[in-house]
Formats: sequence, structure tokens, C-alpha cells
Amino acid sequence: MLIPCIDLEGGQAVQLVHGRQRELAVADVFGLLKRFKDYSWLHIIDLDAAMGKGHNDELARQLCGAARNDFGMKVRVGGGIRTVARAVQISKWGARQIIVGSAAFRDGKVNTTFLRQLAKRVPKKKIVIALDTARGQIATHGWRKRIALHAEEVMVKLEPFCAGFLCTDVDREGTMTGANLAWFQTLRDATSHPVIAAGGIKTRREIAALETLGMDAAVGMAMYKDKLR
Repeated sequence: MLIPCIDLEGGQAVQLVHGRQRELAVADVFGLLKRFKDYSWLHIIDLDAAMGKGHNDELARQLCGAARNDFGMKVRVGGGIRTVARAVQISKWGARQIIVGSAAFRDGKVNTTFLRQLAKRVPKKKIVIALDTARGQIATHGWRKRIALHAEEVMVKLEPFCAGFLCTDVDREGTMTGANLAWFQTLRDATSHPVIAAGGIKTRREIAALETLGMDAAVGMAMYKDKLR
């Protein structure tokens, strides 16, 4: 399954290269939503919240509602969800699932205390844990920090707290240089949970290859630039 992404920064939908360099911005965010309306799932990521630079709460909430109510899409919302209260708040927007990343780790380890507290307030079926990887290590806080853990090493420990994983190859994010299928195969072998692949995906052949692995594909830059072939 192909999942389009709307990444929010400063009230616009943006696409970044390696999570840092802005490649493009779209002011008409709801026009973008209409463009994606025929897809079953949508990802809405608040990059400002992820990077600790404010938030796009009202816009994200409106997008989530419109995607669900106007087009019947299922939505995952992520970015800066680092407290249980925040997770509960966003889950009430009508999102089918929320994406938790940085808060799943603390002091270089899996933050089981937070995850247990989260599980008491938000059903496991609504939680997806982001395992973003830069130079082989898990990246957190809007990909600005790295911890000495590998995604495939922590998946089993995280499985009791989530319904699946969103795994982004930060080294290829926004580059359209192709999916790292070998890495995604390693992740697929490490967990029985659903895995959503992201980072560098540029062709439908790659999406088909990921489907063969049993993975969905979250696609950004190739869709924004209409390069997906």
C-alpha cells in the first residue's frame, strides 16, 4: 500500500532532504489533501512539534478531520508526541493511529516507563512507534539526535506497546535515490508486527518489492514532484 504524507512546517506542507534542507513547500495544504483523497491512509507529521519549534495543532487537527470525514481516509498523526497527555489529546482528533518516536527512548534505552503509562491511556492498536535511522543509528527529536541503538535490535522489546512500526531511512529521505530494500528486509526479519517503510522511495516497482516483503510504503517527495512511476 502506498501512503501519502503531509509534513507540516510553519503552516505549510513541506518536503525536506535528510530531514533538514527544505526542498519544496506547498501553501495550499487542503488542496494537497484533495490530491491524495483516493488513498486509504494518510500520514500527517508536525515537523515543528518534532523539532521543538512550536506546533501546527489546529491545521493538523483540521486536516485529520477533513481526511476522515470528507474522504473516508484513515489517518496517522505524528510529530512531537512526547507525553501521555499529548498522545491522548491527538488521539481525540479522530486519527486512527498516532506515531510516537523520541519518547519511546530515554538515556539511550527503550523508555518502558513512558510506554507502560501510554498503554494505560491509549489502546495499543492506536500506537505506531517510529524507528527512524540515520547512519545506522536510531534518530530522534526531528532527526537532530541519535542514540546508539539499531532499529532491528529493539523491535521485539517494543512490540508489546504498539501495533506496528514506521521505519524511515533518514539517509535517503527526500532524495528519491531508491529504497534500501536490504535494510527493510532486515527490519522485516526482526519483527512480526506491521512495518511501514519510508525514505528514498521513487518507483512503483520499489513499492511492489516492499509489498512482497509485507510492508506498506510511505511516500513524500516522489509524489509531491509527480515523479512516481
